[in-house]
Amino acid sequence: MTGATAGTSPVRVGLVRRARWALLDWVYAVVWQVRSLGPTTADDYRSGDRQAVIVIPGVYETWHFMRPLMDVLHDRGHPVHVLTVLRHNLKPVPVSAEEVMAYLDEHDLHRVLVLAHSKGGLIGKYAMTRLDPHGRIDRMVAVSTPFAGSKYAVLAPVRHLRVFRAADPVLAGLARELDANTRITSVYAVFDTLIPGGSELAGAENVRLDLGGHFRILADRRTAAAVLRAADGD
Repeated sequence: MTGATAGTSPVRVGLVRRARWALLDWVYAVVWQVRSLGPTTADDYRSGDRQAVIVIPGVYETWHFMRPLMDVLHDRGHPVHVLTVLRHNLKPVPVSAEEVMAYLDEHDLHRVLVLAHSKGGLIGKYAMTRLDPHGRIDRMVAVSTPFAGSKYAVLAPVRHLRVFRAADPVLAGLARELDANTRITSVYAVFDTLIPGGSELAGAENVRLDLGGHFRILADRRTAAAVLRAADGD
């Protein structure tokens, strides 16, 4: 696929290119924080007759960060659901995963595609492996998720960022849950400003894109293409 690689060999990225990507990434994050104050509501996305999608954003993010991918899926006919109860996604992974499953139960959703970003992928995998005995979740596309943690987490000044340490009990436990990986597509950039080790997940479909950033990957057409390929499996 043009612009993406499935290999796992390391990629060298020059300092200037990394600095440019980092700047663009944080500009993107600021722009979408502002756009989250706009008039678009969750109800605008719930129509459609294809496979239902549930969106789980990353830490400090509202669901609005995911709107570029939500638009693509909704235009394809998928009803897209968001959990406003997650707010800026600061709760522990298990708690948020319980809220995800409570929403699926309440709305009686089946064969759901999870679309997740960053921490959202950990929440999605926790729900898939620990809280879904009836198989409501079909599969997940996780974008820029720290499945193996981030080395920056040990420097984090607050608890809800330190949970991204590889040694965190929840994250380490999820790493041992291998069976669910075959139902996950992990999409990530060759350079991630927050996850320098990347988001490769053993046994999953790994899609590494030739771009940089943790946030702006959400608006890239290649990410949208990977998401649609997963969604078209319905």
